[in-house]
Amino acid sequence: MKPRISVLVTDLDNTLFDWFDIWYASFSAMLNEIVRISGLPVEVLEREIKVVHEKHGTSEYAFLIEELPCLAAKHPSQDLKEIYGPAINAYRQARRSRLVLYPTVHETLKSLRASGTLVIGYTESLEFYTTYRLIKLGLDGLLDFVYFPPDHSLPAGLDASQIRRYDADAYKLGLTQTRHTPKGETKPNPKLLSHILEQCGADKTVTAYIGDKLDKDVRMAQEAGVADVYAEYGDSVHDERYELLRRVTHWRSPAVETERQATQENVSPTYTLEESFGQLLQTFEFTAFAPMFGKA
Repeated sequence: MKPRISVLVTDLDNTLFDWFDIWYASFSAMLNEIVRISGLPVEVLEREIKVVHEKHGTSEYAFLIEELPCLAAKHPSQDLKEIYGPAINAYRQARRSRLVLYPTVHETLKSLRASGTLVIGYTESLEFYTTYRLIKLGLDGLLDFVYFPPDHSLPAGLDASQIRRYDADAYKLGLTQTRHTPKGETKPNPKLLSHILEQCGADKTVTAYIGDKLDKDVRMAQEAGVADVYAEYGDSVHDERYELLRRVTHWRSPAVETERQATQENVSPTYTLEESFGQLLQTFEFTAFAPMFGKA
């Protein structure tokens, strides 16, 4: 008999879509162009990029080129955005070409909506980058709530209206409700997951959490006391391309090492989806959500 679940909390990156493939394709295309235009060693660029990423708490920082000291030194008092325009365009083109959902995600989420199941997205990716992807992927409204950290600050002298092509409403979700997680809080954080469930009026005994990282997602779900589901199909840590992300990531060294060492032997998932998100429908019986204590 399949366990009955009325609340699904889902990671977004590498669970609903291949964030790593999107990131690698766009970032490496940009980096290659920066190397070509500047003539600087890639090792120097990667080292400075990591510092900027750590400073802003994201590996998708939109003003990266303007903040690299080596580029500022090479082009004093010049417009780096103009000089490195080809790198920015290469990034955008690669991102557009790779931004697609994993197979079965859309139809599975529609099935959960039809069942009345509460679906909550929970991600470490910052607000703007997350809402951009959810809108482009047609996920607005297929999630009831999405939790993410607030955006990084903008460079001095800039505001959002100066850098975005469309009106502010074009960057907001219309149907999915958005809520912020505390700035600086990262997974695994079972207390924060428990707080999210409490805020939504969710009963842990009928809640499942799915994510692609053994250390960040599976361990957190287990410690929070909800059914844990390992999205093995999205785990990219063993992809040889992942070393580039490790060299430039905003994650600090201890977090990188913990992720590297996580295996199914030391973090044993209760449920594993090897092939697709859609396997959730064979794993659980999804039912209508009834909030506890009148919340949500």
